[in-house]
Amino acid sequence: MAAGLLWLPPLAAAVQANTSPYRRPKLKITDVRTAEVRGHGYQLHVRIYTDQGIVGHGEGTDAVQGGVPLVNGFRRFLVGQDPLNVDSLFERIRTAGIFAGAQAGQYVSALTAVEIALWDLAGKAVGLPVYQLLGGKMRDRVRIYCDSQTNSPDDPTAKQKIQQITDLGFTAVKIDIDDARDPMRWDPVNWTASNAEIDNMMRKIAFMRESLPKRTDLAVDMHGRYDMTTGKRVAKEAEPFKLLFLEEPVPAENVDAMRDVRESTTTPICCGENLFLRHGFRELLEKRAADIIMPDIQKCGGLLESRKIADMAHTYYVPVAPHCVVSPIGTMASCHVCAAIPNFLVLEWHWIQRLELWRNFVKEGDIIQKGFVTLPERPGLGVEMNEEAARKAQVPGTPWFEPTKERA
Repeated sequence: MAAGLLWLPPLAAAVQANTSPYRRPKLKITDVRTAEVRGHGYQLHVRIYTDQGIVGHGEGTDAVQGGVPLVNGFRRFLVGQDPLNVDSLFERIRTAGIFAGAQAGQYVSALTAVEIALWDLAGKAVGLPVYQLLGGKMRDRVRIYCDSQTNSPDDPTAKQKIQQITDLGFTAVKIDIDDARDPMRWDPVNWTASNAEIDNMMRKIAFMRESLPKRTDLAVDMHGRYDMTTGKRVAKEAEPFKLLFLEEPVPAENVDAMRDVRESTTTPICCGENLFLRHGFRELLEKRAADIIMPDIQKCGGLLESRKIADMAHTYYVPVAPHCVVSPIGTMASCHVCAAIPNFLVLEWHWIQRLELWRNFVKEGDIIQKGFVTLPERPGLGVEMNEEAARKAQVPGTPWFEPTKERA
């Protein structure tokens, strides 16, 4: 009791010191603006402006293509509101879209970019890193795995590319083994793999396993393209390689099929990059259909929603390895969540073929050092876009954070 009383005054003083400047008057949102970038795929960037000059920046990806009109529609729920009420604003927009697709897809992905911008803004307003607002950090740095640009012994540059990954300090690597152009495929539509296709898959896994240092973990992605027969066979034949995980051996929408694959093998099964909100992960966890879940923090609902998903998974003792293909801004946003949850495993990185753009995208430079991202102590997300570099990846013909024009 006494110890608790001694602790409370410093905390109260810290909160007062950091929040008082913005309580009289309260912050109000004045505008919401967007920019569209093509890095690894398509990304939508959102900035939220306030009457006190504080700006929050968020990023969404994949299903967010076509999200600009949606963000413009969200504006009526945001302008004039206190941006520090992040979860309340999120829920108002989500529930208002019940008949507009607010269960998944474009709607949730666009809302995700807005939610992340609100957290960045909130952190800047109170002078704290976002991870502090999510409950505080459990780790100072976040482990990153590199999505490899090679997987084949037939690639004459394979050894060079693998050495580059090792030199960059990554302790985990992922490869893709689904190949629509495999000459051993008999049918362009049916994805039941032939014996020769599966042999090619195992050859790729064996090559990478032999080429990487023993302590480097290896993950494998099948992109949910195959049927259950193939998924089970690949998972079983991959067991000797002791993979970090096998990602989506079957399409993720059939939870029972994913569970059947998981129960057939000792290879850890991972899925979830195309699921949305907590609701999308409920059945997957209840049915024990995955050993590891993979929410995409830039499209599944945002930072707090991802924290809630991770907490659900933690009750089932399931680790979280988020999908991540975004710029350093979105990657750092993901890192704030990864730092704050107990069951974090590893975070994806997919920009090794875009190193120059990656290293210049934010003013802070390359945020990955020796395979890890160290969490910043700066307020908000802790990174700021380098406009000159980022605009080189701007989608042609799209606006760049232009002020929203009011409708007549």
